[in-house]
Amino acid sequence: MLLGFSIAAPVGPIGVLCIRRTLQFGRFSGFFSGLGAAVADSFYAGIAAFGLTFVSNALVSGQFWLRLVGGGFLLYLGWKTWVAKPSNQSREVSHKNFVNDFLSTFFLTMTNPLTILSFLAVFAGIGLTSVDDSYWDSSILVAGVFLGSAIWWLMLSEGVTLFRKRVSEKVMRWINRVAGIIIGAFGIVALGSLFF
Repeated sequence: MLLGFSIAAPVGPIGVLCIRRTLQFGRFSGFFSGLGAAVADSFYAGIAAFGLTFVSNALVSGQFWLRLVGGGFLLYLGWKTWVAKPSNQSREVSHKNFVNDFLSTFFLTMTNPLTILSFLAVFAGIGLTSVDDSYWDSSILVAGVFLGSAIWWLMLSEGVTLFRKRVSEKVMRWINRVAGIIIGAFGIVALGSLFF
């Protein structure tokens, strides 16, 4: 759980999206956004824990295309965030929005090859490189990563919710613009890493 929590906690593009969606649409939108990342983290943790070197090698070798698609998607999300109009905070968010929130962050996390490298490095560093002899231990480890990551996203969305009522429409417009710039900058960095 501590591994999942610590890998999810640094605020990157997913964290910015989660904060913005929580402010604009409420705690469930932010939490479902975080859950998409938690499921993707668990998938990568499973690859590292079960020693699926074929899959991890394929993902690492295909990182050019993953970064290209992920960087392009971040630029698109940055633009959409920049132009988003603040919504009425009393508006109910449909289940469809929750599914879209989940899928967008799941996709973004899955297109980040550094996630698998993070898990491989952390597992190797603490002596968990491959636990082929114990699938039960690997399953518990992956479940712990999911729970730790999910707890972080729950804490973040609940924490941001405390300030949601105090945010005016004008402030929300500026939050959208700043978040759009930050998300777009992550996209530019991802695309720039293809050439430098």
